[in-house]
Amino acid sequence: MGNDIVDTPESWEVVASRTPFEGAKTSVKSDQVRMPDSSVVRRDYQVHPGSVCVLALDEEERVLVLKQFRHPVRHRLWELPAGLLDVAGENPLHAAQRELYEEAHVKAEDWRVLADFFTSPGGSDEAVRIFLARDLAEAEGERYVVSEEEADMELARVPLGDLVRGVLAGRLGNPGLVTGVLALSAALASGGVESLRPPLAPWPARPYEA
Repeated sequence: MGNDIVDTPESWEVVASRTPFEGAKTSVKSDQVRMPDSSVVRRDYQVHPGSVCVLALDEEERVLVLKQFRHPVRHRLWELPAGLLDVAGENPLHAAQRELYEEAHVKAEDWRVLADFFTSPGGSDEAVRIFLARDLAEAEGERYVVSEEEADMELARVPLGDLVRGVLAGRLGNPGLVTGVLALSAALASGGVESLRPPLAPWPARPYEA
């Protein structure tokens, strides 16, 4: 039964489409979509390049997190290092390594895919891949110069168990962090990290060249 529970790609006819808004990184698309009963309805959604998150776990089972202001939700959220896939078809592992370096000045020797998810499939096509990074060390060279919201970030290393409890208590709500810490907790309870996918596992939502 379990092997039959899988998301499947499907596409319904788009009768007409327009892009009423184009931003710096994302846009809004308005599609006229034919339903199974032959009616046509409008569906507006954000077009997004996709993102990567990194759950960096140190030898003491602490997770590297950062606190960043997010204007749309008017909150300062604890998050995992994360960033956009800046180029179509970009290798998500390379993007994750870049974000870990830029936001935390950390590198990792051991990488695995922790989870893939759609952030808000009713209103956006954004897809996110979360990596587990271990065997951490400080990166060489100069620190990356951050700006805008990132210039005001706090960094911390927090025990995984504390983050899990924070999620379940409703104190932590960033989707990458929530998904990542619960996925890692589940992996550790059922087979360990060796059961996770390799870092270059296929990602149908955002195909890339390995």
